[in-house]
Amino acid sequence: MRYPIIFLTLLLLFDSQLIAQTQTQIVPNSSDSRVITTGVPFLLIASDARAAAMGDMGVATGVDTYSQHWNPSKYAFSESKSGFGISYTPYLSKLVNDISLGNITYFNRLNERSAFAVSFKYFSLGEIELIQDEFSQALIEKPNELTMDVSYSLRLADQFSMGVSLRYLRSDLKIQAVDQNAIAASSYAVDLSGYYQGEEQAYNDFNGRWRAGFIIQNLGPKIKYDESDLSPSFLPTMLRLGGGFDFILDSYNKVSVTAEFSKLLVPTPPLLGTFTDYNDVNGNGIFDEDEEQIGQSYTGIISGKPTDVDFLTGVFQSFSDAPGGFSEELREFTWSLGAEYTYEDSFALRAGFFNESEDKGARKFLALGAGFKFTGTNIDLSYLFSASKVPSPLENTLRFSLTFNFGDNEYYEY
Repeated sequence: MRYPIIFLTLLLLFDSQLIAQTQTQIVPNSSDSRVITTGVPFLLIASDARAAAMGDMGVATGVDTYSQHWNPSKYAFSESKSGFGISYTPYLSKLVNDISLGNITYFNRLNERSAFAVSFKYFSLGEIELIQDEFSQALIEKPNELTMDVSYSLRLADQFSMGVSLRYLRSDLKIQAVDQNAIAASSYAVDLSGYYQGEEQAYNDFNGRWRAGFIIQNLGPKIKYDESDLSPSFLPTMLRLGGGFDFILDSYNKVSVTAEFSKLLVPTPPLLGTFTDYNDVNGNGIFDEDEEQIGQSYTGIISGKPTDVDFLTGVFQSFSDAPGGFSEELREFTWSLGAEYTYEDSFALRAGFFNESEDKGARKFLALGAGFKFTGTNIDLSYLFSASKVPSPLENTLRFSLTFNFGDNEYYEY
């Protein structure tokens, strides 16, 4: 009986020695980026000059014709019966002159409590000339992306409204002359929003009014760019929160200040690395090239969570999946501060600042703008100055918006 026990003990010691000698070397991927990327990113571009001039904000600012992009709930507080707007934004204007974003928006306040709006956006990437060989005629391709939206807003209380938007998206970027499997990608999305506008209150030297808003944008399934696409792209689902205050100095002068925060509700890329098994001959726990043999190698996640999930799971996962923990989650929020001075609702001066964390895209810029109103017609302009080491595609860009308001002051908002 003594010999089997001794044999079993030696066998266990031998197995434990083998296990101790099997180690895994982990080498982080040096090219890993902490930037979250999505499909159809043009949806995040501020398409109207007023919002652009205040640092790409609009979820909690006062209502205007272009509220469709930022918070359609605001339409229920419009003092105009309806409005029609056209805006134009050049893109990469330092390099080319044929890439731009155009936007057309129409809204109509149906009654005291509800409103609807429709809009159309078109992002043109200019012309691309393809030449297969010296004998072939050049082919001209015009890649583009577009969206069509419809929204409805309802006033649930005297000072609060909510809205819902339905959006169709189409992205025709892949060129069939190059890739026969290329198709125009399409998807759909919804927005859910809310807006609060308080009553005008009297303070010591001025009157004032509080504003607040929220929106979840582009909530919808992933977008595929061809039939064989095994890794479709997330839509740029975005959470925006904001608040502001109107300093109503007198019947002619008003100063509005607003702060907004936003976060992409899309999974954060995990920290990847190469895992290599090796036999630790000398038992020091470190791979020695000259003495030890490398085994199987594979790529895996060092920290974070897989991103191969459906869009709804991705929304909830986006709050807790950053490899850097809670501090990295906070860095995924962008913020902007904006101010607007208006005189007699006929002239406006605007300024704003936008900030994004260095490892999440490093967008930082200052924006300035002005607005002019002539008997129901508004003209708005904005100009962007980059404050980041990373050049902005909208740097030194003049944006233009033209708005026609119908039935001005048909509704009165305290």
